[in-house]
Amino acid sequence: MSAAYIIVDTLITNDEEMEKYKLLAKPLVESFGGEYLARGGQLVVKENQLWSPTRLVLLRFPSMAQAQTFYDSPAYQQILPISQSCTQRTLVMLEGL
Repeated sequence: MSAAYIIVDTLITNDEEMEKYKLLAKPLVESFGGEYLARGGQLVVKENQLWSPTRLVLLRFPSMAQAQTFYDSPAYQQILPISQSCTQRTLVMLEGL
């Protein structure tokens, strides 16, 4: 079984609401076997012909099925509108090693 990664590029439009989301999201990610590998750290963009990231978050899950189960879960779907109300974002799931 291969690990899976969720990569989120986020432009935060309301810091206060984002803090509420982060407090709820982290324990939920962990309850589905996920872990944060990076969360808004310094970016050094070397090439950007297709995309210029703003603020990246990188999560690792044990499998693609677990990543999808997390995202589709009623618990995550309940807090997702908080993020959607205070950010513009792109979220990608990537099967990896």
